[in-house]
Amino acid sequence: MWRCAMVDRAQQFKPGDFSHGQVHEFLVAYGKQGGNPDLLQAAIEDQKLMTRLVNFWEQGGYEATIDQKNARAIMGKNFLGVEEAIQHFKLQPSEQAISRLKEIPFSESVLRECKNTHILIADLGLSIIGVKSRVDRNLFYSKEDAWYTNQAFAQKEGEVTWRLIRKDIVPSSTSKTWQQQQALITAVEETPEARAMVYTNILYYLVHGSRLFSSVYARCSDLGSGGCRVCVGGFGSEGLSVGGSDGNYLGGLGLAAARK
Repeated sequence: MWRCAMVDRAQQFKPGDFSHGQVHEFLVAYGKQGGNPDLLQAAIEDQKLMTRLVNFWEQGGYEATIDQKNARAIMGKNFLGVEEAIQHFKLQPSEQAISRLKEIPFSESVLRECKNTHILIADLGLSIIGVKSRVDRNLFYSKEDAWYTNQAFAQKEGEVTWRLIRKDIVPSSTSKTWQQQQALITAVEETPEARAMVYTNILYYLVHGSRLFSSVYARCSDLGSGGCRVCVGGFGSEGLSVGGSDGNYLGGLGLAAARK
């Protein structure tokens, strides 16, 4: 009965989503792994359980740690975990990467302090080019031959770690030079790489459907080959921009920041 029920359940999806052969292959593999038919039937009959099971599959079988679950409870919408990266960037993190992200490196008091102003994100180290290759190109202002394609900063991968990225530019940081902007950040802050800003902006949009830095640009720590400071922002309907800025005062150009 459970096999028939599974086929019936699969038929509720759009036509062509699954073939009977695919369902059969799944059931055979499930049985070989010692799967309990009663548990599978329970999932079929319990919508909430089925939803949890499907979410688990979509997240690549990843199960969040207690530390991560507590951080998600504090940060709410401003938490982007390993699960979101797996689902939206189609990643399969290594055991080493998962181990590095097991614990949150920020205290509960810091998370509570930053829960409305920052995004706590599991950064799996994708380069700007790596992010661009895994999502719809329309999410970027430069769809194909971008000026930065062969730039070292755009090809560089980052450290796998948790980051607390400010959701907006540093307050009062527009119309200032790079040196003046650096004087605004505190001892517990730093200016992140453009790679981390692109990763965060794109993943936040994919998860929530809303754009950060839509009307401003944020200077990052990278320098392009010509010596200009890289900036990220202007994330409007035409896509996220990655540009370069000199030392001039610009009204719409502020500073990106993250907690150390």
